[in-house]
Amino acid sequence: MIDTKTLTQLGAHVETPQSPEQAVLETVPFARGDGPPAIVRFTCPEFTSLCPVTGQPDFAHIVIDYAPDTLLVESKSLKLFMTSFRNHGAFHEDCTVMIGRRIVAATKPLWLRIGGYWYPRGGIPIDVFWQTGAPPEGSWLPDTGVAPYRGRG
Repeated sequence: MIDTKTLTQLGAHVETPQSPEQAVLETVPFARGDGPPAIVRFTCPEFTSLCPVTGQPDFAHIVIDYAPDTLLVESKSLKLFMTSFRNHGAFHEDCTVMIGRRIVAATKPLWLRIGGYWYPRGGIPIDVFWQTGAPPEGSWLPDTGVAPYRGRG
């Protein structure tokens, strides 16, 4: 059984952080074992942030794949982190890369990739991709499952 005494958010009532900078990504231990690394996927199909110029909401479908080494990101803390962007004004590229970098800083994974599939504003969808390097040898990397924009859904 994993010791959860150090977790401050899981199992507790926690308010949504007012900004991504205030959000805390918590981790739990992970025993990798032998063989190719596992790939863990988080999908956030209803991600929102704010346009830094107009203050209008921006919407995205975010897909995060990572190969954990010794730490997993605790999912409630990730949900709170992702929700904190609802009050955050930043361009699509900055939001997507910030999410990837924060998870890398918290978990120090073997590898991570993130795809931000942003819905159109002004008629142009913007898709943003970032990864830490080559994927781990021997790991199965499924397609992200998000089609090129044709009225995503």
